[in-house]
Amino acid sequence: MPSHAARLLLALACAASLSACSKDEPEPTPKPNPDPDTVPYDGPWTPLAEAGDWTDSGPLDSCAVLSTGTCGAPAAFDMTSCDTGSLDTLERQGAIYRAEVRYEVPNTLGGVEIAPGSAGIQFDATGQLQRVMGATQSSSLMGAGTFFASSEQQRNTSTTDRYTFAGCRATGPRTLTGCMAWCRNGQLRYRGTFRAERMTWRPGESESSGLVRVSESHVERGYPVDVYVTKGHAYVVSITNSGSPGGLTVFDVSDPRNPIQRASFSLPNDSYWNGVWAKDDALYIASGSAGVLVYDISDPANPTLVQRANVPGITGTLNVHTVFVEGNRLYAMSPSARQTFVFDISTPLAPQLITRYGYAGATTGYPHDAFAYGGRLYVNHTVDGFLVVDLEAANPTLLGRYNYPHSYSHANAVGTFNGRTLAFEGGETLGAHLRVLDVTNPAGIAKVGEYKLRGVTSVHNLVLVGTRLYVAHYHEGVRVIDVADPAQPREVAYFNTFRETDPERTDGMYEGAIGMRVPGDGHIYVVDTSRGLLILDEP
Repeated sequence: MPSHAARLLLALACAASLSACSKDEPEPTPKPNPDPDTVPYDGPWTPLAEAGDWTDSGPLDSCAVLSTGTCGAPAAFDMTSCDTGSLDTLERQGAIYRAEVRYEVPNTLGGVEIAPGSAGIQFDATGQLQRVMGATQSSSLMGAGTFFASSEQQRNTSTTDRYTFAGCRATGPRTLTGCMAWCRNGQLRYRGTFRAERMTWRPGESESSGLVRVSESHVERGYPVDVYVTKGHAYVVSITNSGSPGGLTVFDVSDPRNPIQRASFSLPNDSYWNGVWAKDDALYIASGSAGVLVYDISDPANPTLVQRANVPGITGTLNVHTVFVEGNRLYAMSPSARQTFVFDISTPLAPQLITRYGYAGATTGYPHDAFAYGGRLYVNHTVDGFLVVDLEAANPTLLGRYNYPHSYSHANAVGTFNGRTLAFEGGETLGAHLRVLDVTNPAGIAKVGEYKLRGVTSVHNLVLVGTRLYVAHYHEGVRVIDVADPAQPREVAYFNTFRETDPERTDGMYEGAIGMRVPGDGHIYVVDTSRGLLILDEP
């Protein structure tokens, strides 16, 4: 398995760069919950079994990676059991495939542990192989009955990784299975099997149902990830991507059918802006290097920098990944400090730190996102799971935790249903999907509902409005879920934002609908990683 330090670096890299972290590292084998629930569930719904975001269904194909021969070369794969002729039926023109990888990871006892991973393969409009695992293809072989997709990535001056995917059979025109080898400096590091699906819209779906696009505005700055809407303006933040700096783009959306860009900027050496929120005349931006930036938006088209929110004891670089405002409190989640900072914003342009919370049982996890509700803070602590924290005590206190195999708890939204407190939780990893958790009694949290789409995609953000949950679902676009009966989440509308033909689309996991707001003005504001700001109506 990767060392503790390596896993920590991977987790922090994921938080620091959505575009750079492809989740290609096998995920750690889940360890037992060190503080399992001892209080039985006392709610009205039937608790559901928890299998995690990924379950091992066994090898995904019958081919094999050999320990002999040049690592990653065709001769290093045993394909005798394959139906390679079926690969000729596979769609390739303009196709983007996402894959589930079942890694076989050597352990320290000389055995093998099974771990999940994800991968991508992309073809250009003519059907030529373009990218593998986010990198330009190299040393690949494609032809009649032949599918060897390979790329090399220089990790540092002394480390080169090569990934090779050997197609064994097409199980349909848009699906295939096979074997993969991960070689490091010419030596086999991990082997595994994979299954891949083309990222076209789901079978039977059109572009949309129940949602109408009224406008679309490209965001030129970096890689857009989040949006907040206030004062008739949409504030879109971006992270740096492939050398293109991120920052802030401001659109006047007083006429949602004709948005007008009013501003676009970043700061010197500070352009990784991943989250955004506002209160009155204050705009709060989560910066990857400067913590929380406070802008004055009394003139909404022309934000003016006021200050960097002060965090005593921390100077220099501070990575704040997301922000959340509830009442007179601003919550800032920091992967680098591995803490959530709580600010008093009674004076919105002058945040004052009042407390902080760090999970004492953290392994390699960190606070990614959080939702404050009813005096409690609900924290998505990545690999450590989902935390419920008491904010009304003199010091923030952990009340309960919900974890599951291969967790990467990422976002949540909380509300009251039939007198019970329900949290809607989603991860950000292979197979991540929506969970409905009854958190009324944090010591006895139970999963009472679930909503899943394809196992090779991931949820990103959630917005709860009444009994409707709006999901930014990456490749699956926008999904609107009726949660009036929390035990039976029911999709009532969708809009497929992801198109393989969109400019700058890649084979990565973090593609499609990523950020969303539903401010109550009759519109849904969606950030898509390639298309920019889309404004949708519910007819």
